[in-house]
This record gives sequence, structure tokens and C-alpha cells, in this order.
Amino acid sequence: MIPPIRSRLALGALSLAAAFPLAAQTAAPAPAPQTAAPAAIPLMQPGSVQTADEPWLYKGSDITPDPAWTFGTLPNGLRYAVRRNGVPPGQVAIRVRIDAGSLMEADRERGFAHLIEHLSFRGSQYVPDGESKRLWQRLGVTFGSDTNASTTFTQTVYKLDLPSATPAGLDESMKVLAGMMAAPTLTQAALDAERPVVLAEQRERLNPSMRFSDATRSLFFAGQPLADRSPIGTVETLNGATAASVQAFHERWYRPDRTTIVIAGDVDPAQLQALVQKHFSGWTPKGPATPAPDFGKPQEGKPASAVSVEPSIPPVVTMAILRPWTIEADTVLFNQERMIDQIAIRILNRRLESRARGGGSFITANADLQDVARSANLTAVSIVPVGEDWETAVRDVRRVIADAMVNAPTQAEIDREVAEIDAAMKNAVDTSRVEAGAIQADEIVQAVDIRETAASSEGSLGIFRGAVAKKFFTPARVLAATKKVFEGDRRAIVNTRTPDTNVQARLAAVLDEDVSKLAYMRARGGAIGFDKLPRLGRPGKVATRKIVVTEPSIEQIDYANGVKLLVFPNESETNKVYVRVRFGNGLRGLPSDRVTPVWAGDLALIPSGIGKFGQEEIDRLTSGRQIGLDFAIDDDAFMFGALTTPADLADQLKLIAAKLNSPGWDPNPVARARAVMLAGYAGLEASPDAVLSRDLEKLLHNGDARWGVPPREAVEKLDAKAFRAFWQPILASGPIEVQVYGDVKADAVVDAVAASFGAMKPRPEAPITGPSPDFPGHAAQPVERTHEGQPNQAAAVIAWPTGGGSDAISESRRLEVLAAIFRDRLFDRLRSQAGVSYTPNVVNDWPVGMPGGGRLIAIGQVPPDKTGFFFEAARAIAADLVATPVGEDELRRAQVPVAQSWIRMSSGNTFWMMQTAGGTRDPKRLASIATLPQDLGRMAPAELQALAAKYLRPERDWTMTVVPSAKVLAGATPATSAVAAPTGAPAAR
Repeated sequence: MIPPIRSRLALGALSLAAAFPLAAQTAAPAPAPQTAAPAAIPLMQPGSVQTADEPWLYKGSDITPDPAWTFGTLPNGLRYAVRRNGVPPGQVAIRVRIDAGSLMEADRERGFAHLIEHLSFRGSQYVPDGESKRLWQRLGVTFGSDTNASTTFTQTVYKLDLPSATPAGLDESMKVLAGMMAAPTLTQAALDAERPVVLAEQRERLNPSMRFSDATRSLFFAGQPLADRSPIGTVETLNGATAASVQAFHERWYRPDRTTIVIAGDVDPAQLQALVQKHFSGWTPKGPATPAPDFGKPQEGKPASAVSVEPSIPPVVTMAILRPWTIEADTVLFNQERMIDQIAIRILNRRLESRARGGGSFITANADLQDVARSANLTAVSIVPVGEDWETAVRDVRRVIADAMVNAPTQAEIDREVAEIDAAMKNAVDTSRVEAGAIQADEIVQAVDIRETAASSEGSLGIFRGAVAKKFFTPARVLAATKKVFEGDRRAIVNTRTPDTNVQARLAAVLDEDVSKLAYMRARGGAIGFDKLPRLGRPGKVATRKIVVTEPSIEQIDYANGVKLLVFPNESETNKVYVRVRFGNGLRGLPSDRVTPVWAGDLALIPSGIGKFGQEEIDRLTSGRQIGLDFAIDDDAFMFGALTTPADLADQLKLIAAKLNSPGWDPNPVARARAVMLAGYAGLEASPDAVLSRDLEKLLHNGDARWGVPPREAVEKLDAKAFRAFWQPILASGPIEVQVYGDVKADAVVDAVAASFGAMKPRPEAPITGPSPDFPGHAAQPVERTHEGQPNQAAAVIAWPTGGGSDAISESRRLEVLAAIFRDRLFDRLRSQAGVSYTPNVVNDWPVGMPGGGRLIAIGQVPPDKTGFFFEAARAIAADLVATPVGEDELRRAQVPVAQSWIRMSSGNTFWMMQTAGGTRDPKRLASIATLPQDLGRMAPAELQALAAKYLRPERDWTMTVVPSAKVLAGATPATSAVAAPTGAPAAR
């Protein structure tokens, strides 16, 4: 399997269609391919397939097995693949895949695959109820991130990332996993205890986008099991589950011959093999094997269109061209031919994005090739129109597709995509030695699930370049591929905000219209060189240069024009260079009493262009290179950033400097940003989560206008002139801090920054005008907001003020441990014991860039009648943390995972960028690096108790609820999709 290379088109928040992906209920797409020098591993000769003696993943394929993997099969049929990987150091990533998902369930068993996943974690042969979580916490594992599981249509995958894996800890973990697979505790008592948790998960996941996704699946896969086999199941089948019926499902599908174990970690592969054999060889299946059910194929004669009515979702049209899914031999030739299809789709998507950028009728539109749950191969097209006029948007998109099916692309268009794919694959080759073991393990699991191989990075690039050498990528071949991927059974669904009996007829009509005569002209344009960017001036002079952090060694360089550079040469991430440029004062420089266009920066600032160049020209400028541009807003700075390579670093810096020095002001991105925001307002009342996303931050900042969603009227009146008037002085402000961390030489970075940022004119330092945010006062009754979603959904929030700034960074780190203990207790109380909330969470938020505004906050989704129970539980936990020192074991189970998480993050450059960001203006941040080990590694129960007493004060807490509106409670239930289907998503712990 050669994973697809996605287009580099950076849509960011503009990709509204991503909110309603068809594949959102299938296994996640394969990560970007990892590649290395093509000559390092020669390809097998085409036609030379693997034999029974070769690695089992590659049988029937002529793709060269990745030699880093060791494959094997136990006598009981269990397959495994193991490899050494030292990223991050000391970690071992374990994946146990069971070839059973919701498509294996009978009607009365819907949700059983996911239910067993929950029960397996709860208790098993070697672990009493609830003890596996505690056991792994003592080994440094963070529950929910380092250990988790997911159930999809076709598989159940158990995941464990074991940090600092000692031989004893690894052996114990494999023993526990073996017991979970072969003998989970499937008693009636365990079932009765866990069933409310699963029902809570189902309740919390039910939302408008999920209903739309279910309706889409029901239409596209009508007549196939996939149409109504959501992994979450139904309330009826879950309530009807008994210990005996769940046990029967387990015995049928949890068998060694349906199990694959994948391990990648910092351990000798021979030891990993031995552990698999030791703990899984004794697993004996019960009874004969059950044949896998037939997933069917797209059926003719089913409805071709459908309508969904979800007022909180913007109008969106999703089309699919369906073809039967077939098992192809995963060969070199098969992958090379599939690459032609990918290039055809990339060219189409680039044209669609070009029209959207240029003020088209749609906010976003894109096509994708998918193999869905071994049930169909399809080409999916998603369209989000500007405003409500979805018909014009569909016509325009169909016109672009129709042109692509009739007129061949130019060779220049093809060469551009080939160059970008080659650059991405070559970069992945160069960085393959620092690819995390968890990613590599997930790739093997994905390959097993879709019945394909997993090519090494070297092999992937070799196959691709082989196709280039054989001249596979010609206009004629790409034209043929375009025609092919749009041939098949067509189905489409449209979502509208209000019911209309004519919508389905209108959809059918616009899909059948002859669009060939609609005006359409392809964008033209040749290559652009960096010499065409606006000039910056003469290279700047270095004023001072000194080491500011000794461990790790980070150097600060001050230039004569006031620009300051932090550079960290670090070879741990081969061929990766992280760049971040901080300027201005961020939120601290904004007024607190009025709304500004700051909200539009993320959507429109990057695509507004540089000088006379718009985003189209900049895309051509960076084509085939690892050069990008991202934007973000911090508490005390605005930021441009990118991930690049040593070879591209100098031009990457010039691009960002030119953006700051000579910004462009294309009005189209502003109009597009406005349309994106307006499309989302209706959804801000659709669920408790949506209301929290709209209101919580502003409430927690006591009404400060710098936080929260801007009022609709402020968005409606924003135009290009007002956007420029706001952002132009910000882009011209100082100070400028440049961070360059990664695989670089310090002297080369100093010179490159001198030639870019150092060449700019000195900038005045922007004044800090915004006040420090206030925390809302304590009130006897919670602040109440209402939502228009499900009547059985509510949310509760409780928060305590903490602090902010750099003076007490050590204290902020110790608060992470307090939050972890609070989180664990709240999880046990609300989920494991009461079953009223699936996702309770406690977070420590300490803004280093603000002198205040920090908080310890607990959030839980609960039934409406359980909000009081949530507050009672949270306050009781807080009071106990103040009154009683935690036990040593509980402290260890919180402290070790937190410390391990930080240790693992510290192996990457982004961690050090985050820790030192703003350090040239605030040296305390740099000085605090030295105290990291003791802040996380030394903490006594009495210290934690003192911290709780300082902050978890009952007279300071602030509370909020989000409950169903009176209309919802009165029976005016939210609109549901016209195509009915069980609700749910890929279930995960």
C-alpha cells in the first residue's frame, strides 16, 4: 500500500466540508507516507510475488517488504509484526487488532463489538475490575491518550504506548493485553456497570453532523450492511445485551486467527517476538471459525438522492460515485496506476480551490478517492456554498469536473503535482529515522484492515519515481483516470436549514443539468522565483550573541535593527526545521471593551497575499518545496510559522519576512472568511459543546471582548477596507522574535535571518494596551445557557482562578499533577461508578503570556438532571484534596504519567519552542527551563495539598450549565435527517 499524498493546499478553517466527512465513521486514513532514498532498497521485479515463506503481509505482492519489520505467525493462527524504533526513546507502541467490527454484528448485536472493547478494559483474566488503568498509570501511561481503543465497521484496535518500557513493565503489559483479548470479564455485573458508560457515550456523540453523516451513509450504501451498522449501536440492543449474548459474540470473533499484534519500540525485536509467543501462544479458540459476512456491493435501483434538514449545519452537498470494492493484488503496477488517479484528483482539487479563492459560489469544494469499510470504492465530492445558494455551487463544481473529464490537463499542471508529491515523499525519506513507532504501528494496522501491504518510505518513493520514469503521468493518462474515477453509480445528498418539499427534485435537476455551456476558464500561470518577492534590504548586522539556555543549548542573537533570534541546532528530527516568528503583542495589545477583526486573521491573513502576489502565485512560488506559512494568535504575540527543511530554510525565512514587510490585501479572502463565519452561526446552539465553544471563554474572562465568538453583526459588516485598517499596523509592529529549531547549523541560521528579518527596517514596539483579564466572581447559582439539541444532553462546568505570567511557572507545572489527580477522581466518580458522563475532564490552563487569566477547570457532559450531581462530585473532590493529603500510590499514578508525557514531548523541537517562546522579551521563561526536572519530579503529598488549599477555594469557584431550551423540553425536538439511520460514530474509549 502506497498511502496517498494529500495536496499541500492549506484550507485550514475554510474546510467546512471536513465537518461532515463520509469516512468519519470508518478507520482513519493512512498517515502521510514515510520515504527514504529510492536506491536504498531495490524493488522486486514485477511479477515476482511473495511466497508462503515470506512475510505474511506481502503474500501475493511484488512490493519489497520493509526489512525493519519482523513478521511471524503463531501455531494458533495469530499474526504479529515487530520492529525496533527509538522514537521517542524508551517507548514501545503496541497495537492489538481484532478482525471484528460493527459489520460483523447481527441485528440483535448492534454495538456489541464496541461494548466488548469497553468491558475488556474494565477487567479481565489477570486484572480485577478497574485495575488495568491504575497498573498502567504506575508505568507512566496517560489513560485516554497512551492507552485507548477504537471500534470501527471492520475492526477493533487496542492501543498502548508504554513510555520508559522496562522489561518487567513490558512483560506485565503484554500479559494484561493477552487476558483482555482471550478472557475479558463478561459477567452480568460488569455489563451492568459499563452499559451506562456506553449509553453516555452514545448520548454525547449524537449531534447534527453525526445525523447528517448517518443519513449520507444510509443513502450511499443502501442495501448494504454499512448503511445502518454504526459502531455505537442502538439503545435497544445495548439495553438488551446480556452476559451470555455478549460472551457469544466474543467467542465467535475474538479468536487468535482473527488477531494481529503490531509492536514498534525501543526494544530488540527478538524480545518482542518472545513476548508475543509467551503470552499469546496459549490462546485457544472456542469452536470452529465463523466465516466473515458478505459486506455486499453498491446496489442498483436504490434512491439516487436524499435531503437532510439540519438547521444548525450550513447547506452542504455531498456526492458520491460508487463502484464495488474488490481485492486487488497490491503490486507495484497497481500502486503506480492508482497514483495516476491521485494526480487527477489533486489537479481537480487545485482548480476547485482556485475558484473558491477567487470569489466563487462555494466556500470550499473538494473531491477524494475512498475505499470505505471494504464495502465500496467511491469518489466523494463535498461542496459548501456561499450562503444558501447550493444549486449554483453544485453547477459550478460540476462544470469544473465536466471540463476535467473532457479536456486533458496540461503537462505543466501534471508536473507541478508530480514535483510536490516527489518533494513530500523525499522529505519523508529524509526524516524516516525519526518517525515515531506509534505511527509505524498504526500504518501496519491500517494496511491489514484494508487488505493491502505497507511499503517502506524508500519503497514508496522508488515506486513513484518508477512511474515517473515510465512516463505514466501524461495528459492522456490523467484524462483517462479522471473519466474513470467519475464513472459509476451516482448518489447525492443535500442538507438544508429548513424543510422544503421541492428540494429533492431541485437536487436531481441540478445534478442532471447540462453544464458544458457554463462559462469556465482554467487558471493559467507559470513558475515564479523568489527573486520576484518584494525586496527587504541589505543583510543586517549582529549586535550580540550569547547562550541563554545551557541544557539544551539555545543561543540568542540580537540584530542591529532590534530583531532577536533564538536558535537551537538539534539533529534529533532529521531534515526538519521549525520556524516561528512572533511579532506585536497578541491579545494583550487589543482593546477589551470592543470587538475587533482579530477573528478574521486565521481565515484571511495568509491568503491575502504578499505584495502583488496572491495566494495562487505564492502556491506556484513554493511548489515542489517544503515551504509553508501558518498563522496563530498567542496571549502576547501574533505568530507566523512553518515546518521546512535545511535546504529551504533561507527562502522560508524570506517568505515570512516579505509577508510582514510587504503584505498583500486581496479582498477575496476577507469575503470568504466572512462567509465561513456566517455559515457557522446556526450551529452554535446545536449542542452543549457548541454553546460552550461560543460562550465559555468570554464568560471565563468576565465578558472581555478579546475572547469568544464575535457577534454576527460584527462579522456581517467586515469588509476588505476594515480588515486592512486593523491588520496593517499590527503587521508593521514590533518587536520581532524569530525561533529556528531543528536540523540546522547555527551560523547558517544567523546568516539566513540576517538576510531576511535582519534586513528589515527597525520597528517600533507596539504598546500593551489591553488589561489583564478578570475572572468572574463566585455566584450561588450557575450561569445558565440553553441549547437547541437533544433533550437528554447537558453540560456542566466548574472553574477556579489560578494565575498567569512567568513569575510562577514552576507552580503552573505542579498544577498539572493536581489536575491529573482531580481528573482521575472525577472520571471514576462520574464515569466508572455513576455512568453519567463519558468524557469528564479537568484541565490546568496557565497563560504564561498574561499576568492573569489562569484557571483549573472541570467540564462534563451529563444528562440535564445530573448537573447538580456533577457539581456535588467536583466540589467534594476539591474539598477532599484540600483536607486530606493524597496517598503515595495515587500521587505516583498522577505524577509519573505527567512527567513521562513531558519527557516524551521534550524529544521534539516543538516542545522547546513552546517553552522558550517570548523568552527574548521575558528572560524568566528561559531561566525556568532549568527547573523543569524538579518541578515535575519532586512533589510531596503535603505540597500538593498546599497547592489545592491555595486555589481550590469554594468561595472562588465559578459554575455554568448548558441545558435544553424550553422549546426542546416542550417536545420541539431538533430536526433530523430525512434519511433515517441509527446514530453513532467510530467508537473509542
